[in-house]
Amino acid sequence: MDEQVSFEDIKQLFRETDRRLAAERAAEEERRAVERADWERRMSLADERMARNDELIGRLGNRLGDFVREMVRPGLVRLLQEAGIDVHAIHRDLSVRRGDEAIQVDLIAVNDTDVVVIEAKSNLGGDDIREHLVRLGKFRRLFPEYKDRTLYGAIAAMVVPDNALLHAEREGLFVIGPKGEDVAILNGPKFSRKTF
Repeated sequence: MDEQVSFEDIKQLFRETDRRLAAERAAEEERRAVERADWERRMSLADERMARNDELIGRLGNRLGDFVREMVRPGLVRLLQEAGIDVHAIHRDLSVRRGDEAIQVDLIAVNDTDVVVIEAKSNLGGDDIREHLVRLGKFRRLFPEYKDRTLYGAIAAMVVPDNALLHAEREGLFVIGPKGEDVAILNGPKFSRKTF
């Protein structure tokens, strides 16, 4: 028995197929939207966690910098005198803003003719050296009371990788760090300090 399929029957089958496909597409789009919303929610939570971790690490880094500054400060006069700079006073945590420019300085060691600007870091890296060089470039403008003194730069750190020590030496910076149970100027015998 041959059944004849009418044109209307075929149109009805196409409509039914289109309806099923549309329902499947809608269900797939809804599933993807739910997955996307879940993914975005998880990413937002991850971003929040990373921001909190960055803040905690930043605070820890600041605390470690404070530790380094306080580790170095008691022997700083002696260290610089041994290096031929006869400083007699140490000042810490200096900040200045003049117009649009500002800097913060961890330590300065001074006498009547010299000033040594010291940055304290937990782990010395290339960015720290570049930032300190920028700070030294602004120092005379922002601290005019020291404009007639010979200006030197130094970085103190708990961890001083060899490449950072070499970089700092090439820039003419003193590098102060741990040596045994004490702190010392770590620059090598060929080091030539630079005035800024």
